[in-house]
Parts: sequence; C-alpha cells; structure tokens
Amino acid sequence: MAQLRIALAQVNSTVGDLDGNAGTVVEWTRRAAGAGAHLVAFPEMMLTGYPVEDLALRASFVEASQTALEHLARRLADEGLGDLPVVVGYLDRRTVGLVRPGQPAGAPLDAAAWLHGGEVLVRSAKHHLPNYGVFDEYRIFVRGDRLPVVRVHGVDVATAICEDLWQDGGPVSAAAAAGAGLLLSINASPYERDKDDTRLDLCARRAREAGCALAYVNLVGGQDELVFDGDSVIVGADGALLARAPQFTEHLLVADLALPAYPVEPQTVAEPLDDLAEVYAALVLGTRDYVRKNGFRSVVLGLSGGIDSALVATIASDAIGPENVHAILLPSRYSSEGSVLDAEDLVKRQGVNARTVPIAPMVEAFEAQLDLHGLAAENLQARIRANVWMGLSNEHGHLVLTGGNKSELATGYSTLYGDSAGGFGPIKDVFKLTVWELARWRNTQTGRSTPFLHPFAEEPIPEAILVKEPSAELRPGQRDVDSLPEYAALDPVLTDYVERDMGRDALIAAGHDAALVDRVIRLVDLAEYKRRQYPPGPKITPKNFGRDRRLPITSRWRER
Repeated sequence: MAQLRIALAQVNSTVGDLDGNAGTVVEWTRRAAGAGAHLVAFPEMMLTGYPVEDLALRASFVEASQTALEHLARRLADEGLGDLPVVVGYLDRRTVGLVRPGQPAGAPLDAAAWLHGGEVLVRSAKHHLPNYGVFDEYRIFVRGDRLPVVRVHGVDVATAICEDLWQDGGPVSAAAAAGAGLLLSINASPYERDKDDTRLDLCARRAREAGCALAYVNLVGGQDELVFDGDSVIVGADGALLARAPQFTEHLLVADLALPAYPVEPQTVAEPLDDLAEVYAALVLGTRDYVRKNGFRSVVLGLSGGIDSALVATIASDAIGPENVHAILLPSRYSSEGSVLDAEDLVKRQGVNARTVPIAPMVEAFEAQLDLHGLAAENLQARIRANVWMGLSNEHGHLVLTGGNKSELATGYSTLYGDSAGGFGPIKDVFKLTVWELARWRNTQTGRSTPFLHPFAEEPIPEAILVKEPSAELRPGQRDVDSLPEYAALDPVLTDYVERDMGRDALIAAGHDAALVDRVIRLVDLAEYKRRQYPPGPKITPKNFGRDRRLPITSRWRER
C-alpha cells in the first residue's frame, strides 16, 4: 500500500495581487517541503484571488494570470522547491477559433495546474459552474472537460475544483472510474452559518462515491462581502474524518496517508468552533481583511451607547486593535445621560480612541434655515452625525464603519445618508437578536487571546448597554418598538421572508401572525432602494442583502 504525505495550504489570497499571491505559494510550499510533504495543494483561484468577477472577462488580466503561473513554476524551481509537486488554482482561458453567442468573452477558465520541475505539467478547469446565490460563474467562465490523474509517490491523484464536488456526476464519478487513490479538491467556498457540517458530510459522501480518500483544501480570509473560513479536511474512502484544519486562520494541514483507505498514524483534527464563536470569527476576519486589503490602517464609527455600535466597536477592536479604532460620541438634545455614560464606559474598557462632538449647535444652525418637522427633523440629526464621521474620515484616512443590523436594513429602519453612510457594515448580515447573543458571548471570552479576540482585561461591553431598551434617541422618549414590532417576533418573520423566500400564505401557514406578516412584508418591500445604497458587510447567512438577494427597486408586485 502506497504512502503519501500531503500538505493542504489553507491560506489567504488577495484578488488581483498576483505577485503577492505567488509569494504566498512559494512561502507555504517551502513550509510543506520542510514538513517532508510529497504533494502540496493550494485553494481555488489562489494565484488571482477569488472571486475575480468581471476581471475574468478582461484579456489583460487573464494573460497576467497565465504569465504569473509560468513565472511561479520557474521560481519554485529556482528556489530549490521544484521537486515538490504543487497544485494551485489560477485563471486560464480556452483557445477558441470562433466566439459563440452567449459564451463569456475570451472563454475564461477557473483552472488548476500541477507545477513540478520548473514547468506547468498539467492543466484542467472546473466542470460545474455555479449560478446561484453569490455565484455568477456561468456568466464569466466556460466549462472544463478533463479530469487529470497524476501519480505521486505511488498514488493516483485526481483533481477537482469546488463546485465539482457539490454536483452529482462529473469529476467524482470519473475519479471512481479511473481508480484514483485520492481525490484532491481545491476550493474557495464562502462561509455561511452551519455550513461546516454540511461540507464535511458532502466530502464524506463524495469519498464513498469515488471509492477513495478525499482531500479538501479551502481558502481563508475576507473578500468584500464574502468570508472564507478554511476548515480544510481529509476523509477516508469510508467517509471517516482523518484530519481537519482550524477555521478562520491560515494553516498548513499535513497528513500521512496509507492509501487508498486509512491513515498511517493519528492526524491533526481541529475542533470546530461553536456557533456564536464561528459567527463572531467570521465578522472579525471579514472586517480585518476589508480594512487591510483596501489599504486602511484605522476605522472611525459613531458610538451611541446602544448595542449595535457597541458590538461594531468591539469587532473592530478585535479585528485591527483598539489603538486603531476611533469612536465619535455625538450627543444630541435627545441623548439620554445613560447612553453618553455607557459609551464613555465602553471607551475606557476597550481603550479605543474617542472624541465627543455635540451636534445640538449644528442641528440648531440647520433648523434656523430649514423648517423641518417629524421624521424629517429626526433624520436631520442622523445626517449631521454622518457628516461629522465622514469629515473625520476624509481628514485622517479612517474607514467609516456603519452600525446597522440586518433587522434594520430589512425594514428600512435607518436614515439614508445618515447612519447608513460609511464604507463597511460589520453587522449588516446579523439580525438584532443575534447582535445581543454575540455581545453577551463576547463578554464571556474576556481575557482570552486568539487570532480573532483581543485580550481585554474586563468585559468589553458594559452590562448597561446589554440590558437597555433599544432606541434611536432622535425624539423624546423614542423606542424602536414605536416603529417596529418586537424583535423577538420580527426576526423570525424576516428570516422566513428574506432568507427562505416564503410568500404571504406560506408565512402564515408557518405560524406567523397574519397582521404581523402583512406589516413586515410592506416594510421590507418598500426599503429596497435604501439597501441598494448601503455599504458591503460580511455575509454570514444563506441569503445576505447584496450579492445573494437581488430584487428590483421599481416593482409593483406585492404579496397578497
């Protein structure tokens, strides 16, 4: 029985940074060589980053990817790593003599290559192109049609790419027919809540279908709205878990396999995070990478003394360090003394930078020129606050973080060009009830230091913020329930309507109150124009506002 030491490089790439990504491949190949690996594999589209979206349709970008691949193969050999086979994802194109109508310009390919001895020895491409949820691959790629099988250290290794595992047939069936000893799958599979168990079950099922062990390497890191959690795994031909990498961190998973079935010795099996830890880690990683990859060194946010801005400030402190977080306290004539004191308490607990800018004089100046009443007067305050933090952003180069949660975005409970103004929304895909859950969970982790937790000496979020009734504080005695249903009733309806696409009758049949359903549907449908103008934020649910859920702004369709 052949023995193979495989290394899965679960690493973080950046879209468009071909030189930087190539350097990462060299660095982690050197680590794999040092660990005595016979084969090292990198994620899908490693060389270009993922997703490249319409860059795939730009000939200059495809050519740069092809050139970078050739240079990478030679560089690996020049640096003494040419004897170690490397599997890496990149962007390629199919040579076509005639462009067919409906085919993506240039016939781009989501490709994988085997590098060895300074050369690109084998090339293949993804067969199944996903065209659902956040994926538009059928629009920008053409399908691959080959399944490479390469003998490494006496083991026949077949290569597949991401969606090829999720669809029946194709490379999995071909690997079984070819009698492969190992099916290697390179992936850029975005994080969603509870997806790790789904992936593991999928890998186990496909390994049994292929009749061989399966090695699944996944990307890690944030890219705009998407977060990739890693969680790379190796399973045996019987579907048993043999090795597992930790989530949300770069890691080289090295395993000794006696193929086709069982490991030589116990392997590394990282424990998956619990539910709230997983979600929180995704938010931190998504925020950190958006800040870092877009060239920012610091962030600014309005700190109101409420739960949403408190959680956003905490995520930011965990992501980039409290010394790089600038909180602006913007009390108005309607701000309660408790809210101001709570915000100041959070600043002291976390050690973030803080500045107080009272907005009452600014509001009075506007009121002297404009005769505004009711909602218009309330929104004026929110827009003045946004002008303050946007001005400080321009002056000092901070990225503005918004504090809106998914419940507010769904129902339009925000001020356009006010609290919705900013560059990134860390809790954009987090329902209000989950905001409270995450805040309480984060306080239980006080003193812990992990790749996604700052070691605060005391609970980072004051208890007073956790227990207070939510309010925008834009008029005397204002409460969220003056404008919205109780969140305990609202969020379940939003989950079914937004994430499960249930219509009115289905919502009522599911047990939701009919009057509540009608009210929520109306709020959600009328707020589409606001959501289109909200900044991106990390996707953690099966259907986020942005890449996932795409509805027309102008529409007369109403659920009845």
